[in-house]
Amino acid sequence: MTTIYEQRPGISRRELLKRGTVGAALIIAGNAVISPDRAWAMETTALKPETMATLIKLARDIYPHDAISDRFYAIAVKGHETKAGTDAAHKTLIEDGIADLDKRAGANGYRGLGWEDDRVAILRDIETTPFFQAVRGDLVVSFYNQKELWPHFGYEGESYSKGGYIARGFDDIEWL
Repeated sequence: MTTIYEQRPGISRRELLKRGTVGAALIIAGNAVISPDRAWAMETTALKPETMATLIKLARDIYPHDAISDRFYAIAVKGHETKAGTDAAHKTLIEDGIADLDKRAGANGYRGLGWEDDRVAILRDIETTPFFQAVRGDLVVSFYNQKELWPHFGYEGESYSKGGYIARGFDDIEWL
């Protein structure tokens, strides 16, 4: 006797397990943003926790890397929390920018949009605003300058203290 299984549309259980839990929901409790699946949390004092959670999602949408945990994006946007604590204009810029994102996204807000393409469409609309430029400009340094991430991108770090690039594989470019 042969059994025929019906193919259901959507994602299979096996595919879901292979993809892992990167990008799982962040929980906001009091003045903290918590990631229950990755065991990290970030306390906020100057910005609202909802603002920080949205900044983390925004950072992932601007520089998407599926294999990298939200923790590294949280570290990258933490500078906005620090700066907002001492600079009222920066706090207003970030809070108003997030409010604008939520307004553009509709009833469920920016974090509530399930499709990355929908969020990216909103980002394309605001890419020339001071808010977007401030976040993107800060991210390029604060995200990619985390030493824990360097091996993921194949960057070995500075070379001067190790003899310089000429003595250490200047012409070892495997990607060309």
